[in-house]
Amino acid sequence: MKTWIVPLFLLPSLAVAAASCPSLMNRSLPALMGGQVRLCDYAQQPVLVVNTASRCGFTPQFTGLQKLFETYKSRGLMIIGVPSNDFYQELESAGEIGSFCQANYGVSFPMTGKLHVRGGDADPFFKDLIKATGESPSWNFHKYLVLPDGKVKAFGTRTPPESDEIVNAFLPYLKPAAPAGASK
Repeated sequence: MKTWIVPLFLLPSLAVAAASCPSLMNRSLPALMGGQVRLCDYAQQPVLVVNTASRCGFTPQFTGLQKLFETYKSRGLMIIGVPSNDFYQELESAGEIGSFCQANYGVSFPMTGKLHVRGGDADPFFKDLIKATGESPSWNFHKYLVLPDGKVKAFGTRTPPESDEIVNAFLPYLKPAAPAGASK
């Protein structure tokens, strides 16, 4: 049996690292096209989590999601799309979903693999989002805003991603905008 010795000067930094990722975000989800979406990587910034579907009347919300991402990603906003077939409106394969989202909406924010987002089969992350807000997705494009202070806010399908309600909820957590004329 090996014994690991951790130098005392590293203990505070290890405690800070552990504390900087709340339990809600201390997990990984399968990425749509392979690999993992490590939620802890985004624990210190606002994260808008949206259950998506390619064949839904609300699918055009991808346009607003992409616009939000392009507008605010440099200031710290992260958007994570979570394809789900819980409402029977998602394409079959990861390749079909990825191609559809890219070709039709130019989606460049992370997308997870297809997950269940409600009921007993819901992914544990969604079970925790539901528990934190008391709201379960009743349709596609339900949104959860996970804030760096640990608060979670839910927004229904009919609330557009670029609505004042959502934008005003995450704006206080973003880095300041670069001054006009500053290089990016």
